Amino acid sequence: MHLHGSAEVNQNGELMIGGVSTVDLAKQYGTPLYIYDTALIRERAKGFKETFKELGVKAEVAYASKAFSCMAIFQLMKEEGLSLDVVSGGELYTALKAQFPSERIHFNGNNKSRSELITAIENKVGCIVVDNFHELRLLSEITAEKKRKMKVLLRVTPGIEAHTHDYILTGQEDSKFGFDLQNGQAEKAVKLSLESEYIELIGLHCHIGSQIFETTGFILAARKMIEKAAEWQTAYGFTPDVINLGGGFGIRYTQEDDPIPPSQYVKEMILAVKEEVSRRGMEMPEIWIEPGRSLVGDAGTSLYTIGSSKEVPGIRKYLAVDGGMSDNIRPALYRAKYEALIANKADAAPEDTVSIAGKCCESGDMLIWDLPLPIAEAGDLLAVFCTGAYGYSMANNYNRLPRPPVVFVENGKAKLVIRRETYQDLAALDEYLT
Repeated sequence: MHLHGSAEVNQNGELMIGGVSTVDLAKQYGTPLYIYDTALIRERAKGFKETFKELGVKAEVAYASKAFSCMAIFQLMKEEGLSLDVVSGGELYTALKAQFPSERIHFNGNNKSRSELITAIENKVGCIVVDNFHELRLLSEITAEKKRKMKVLLRVTPGIEAHTHDYILTGQEDSKFGFDLQNGQAEKAVKLSLESEYIELIGLHCHIGSQIFETTGFILAARKMIEKAAEWQTAYGFTPDVINLGGGFGIRYTQEDDPIPPSQYVKEMILAVKEEVSRRGMEMPEIWIEPGRSLVGDAGTSLYTIGSSKEVPGIRKYLAVDGGMSDNIRPALYRAKYEALIANKADAAPEDTVSIAGKCCESGDMLIWDLPLPIAEAGDLLAVFCTGAYGYSMANNYNRLPRPPVVFVENGKAKLVIRRETYQDLAALDEYLT
């Protein structure tokens, strides 16, 4: 079994994360439970920043907060000197409540409301990533009304298809995101931005997909953006100060995955941009990136208690846990695959093959198919690895299941950062009919 970050097995055969026994965590906080190895997150954050520093390139590393949002993770990113990419009013509100520096917040998203844009402007966020003409007009109106300048990146779709799951492709030509580079939309957006009195166009943004294991797509996207920027420099005098190449760097979920080191993504992207701007006689722009999954994905572990079991002779054995698609919808949504072990028998050899079912009243609520495990009993703890990205952030209350708590672990200490929802929380917004 591949163990991530600080995970290890102690002499009692218990899975340890951050120097804390997962068995003890289950006793203290109950299950289901999200556990984050914050030392691993810090290591990844430092790695991205140090790579840029080593290569002598001005850069911003912005945590893509849609991967996992809460005040504590924003405070951790602040401590590590990262910027923040938010995509909704709720993420922006949480960041501001966590006292994250507003000048290091980038506001992304494809359908920002007027009120969301006003909040961003009034709180002086670092920049807004404009996604479409409707938003560009709206932002021009609001900034003019308030007589406030706003820095802007234009999100473009460079027509690059990343080798990833179809559901999470975002950079190809047929996309709900951004201005297309090929059909003149992006050029029109550049012209309109430059004509707007209170919009300060500082650069271009793209995001070609998620869980990507090669650098080719990023390099092609960078080259296309610089190529167009060179044309617009000649035509309109626009030289981008910033090229934001987004995120999407892949992580290892199972042995089928073979990600490259994050530093390699950064190095190859920088070399491609340097080569392209040098060839065209342009100044080197700042390089911005937006890692999310690659910062928090494999730092997260979901802990469950095993309950019922069912064996279909000659076909399959099912084990049910006390969570499922309500706390991890990715297997149902993307057919995502995970590895897991029995946390209280972490040193035991596999003797059985089982499939892990969730407790939701839904036949599609399956977390893992055909998982090798030791003989499991009701009450054993199942640890599912690499659930740190899009686990809690996509959690839901299907079947009126409360969302689990979140704990951060590091140096032998555990800190509760999101409490468990209660049944009272679930009914708090309900109103009586009579």
